[in-house]
Amino acid sequence: MQADEIVTTDALQSTAKPKPIASRMHFVGFLLFMAGTAALGFRAQHATTDATAGQLADHSKAIYVYLVAAFMDWALLYYCWIGVHRHGGNLETLSGGRWTSWKEVATDVAIAVPFWALWEATAYVVHWLLGPSSAKSVAGLLPRSLLEILVWIAVSITAGVCEELAFRGYLQRQFQAFSGNVMVAVMAQAMVFGVAHAYQGWKQVIVISVLGLLYGALAAWRRNVRATMIAHAWSDVWGGWLSAVVWK
Repeated sequence: MQADEIVTTDALQSTAKPKPIASRMHFVGFLLFMAGTAALGFRAQHATTDATAGQLADHSKAIYVYLVAAFMDWALLYYCWIGVHRHGGNLETLSGGRWTSWKEVATDVAIAVPFWALWEATAYVVHWLLGPSSAKSVAGLLPRSLLEILVWIAVSITAGVCEELAFRGYLQRQFQAFSGNVMVAVMAQAMVFGVAHAYQGWKQVIVISVLGLLYGALAAWRRNVRATMIAHAWSDVWGGWLSAVVWK
């Protein structure tokens, strides 16, 4: 085999199977963290509480729940950053690169808007196919007062940034590195993403897993998570508060 053929073969292998961005043990730790989160979520669904029937928690605990959720998101992102940093990477390793011009920002917004419309339509169809759910609802925790709305928006932005960097920026790339297959990576991270929302019930786990597939596909296509961060943050703002205002 000639030298140029060896170089070409190595280049193709490098393209097909990227290197891990953190250690295997760190990757396992992430999965264990998600398993613990799922266990707590399923426990919350089946626990006996003093909350209103059919609700996951009483509305008086809304801001507390928001802040705990934000803390968990930042803790997860910090865990991902630690693993990547020890492997010689940084936040750009997780994001796939930062914006360098307003044109790039506009491009990602232009991609995020129709993607969000597709996201909403997909969520509606999957909900319809699955039918009504008997799981405890988080509807009682949605914001009502001005303070709750402001905190909700901040938490939505936090989720958009932290969860995309963690699930699509870290987990999907790790799955791809260890499996050598981008489709496997997209599907695997989507399942983990769905299970991480077990506190909303098993039907929501399915819905969120399907939506995680969309996020993963967009991140794989763009090779960064900038557009998915925009779409994710906006979908949380819309679904948790703004849609009720618009359709009131």
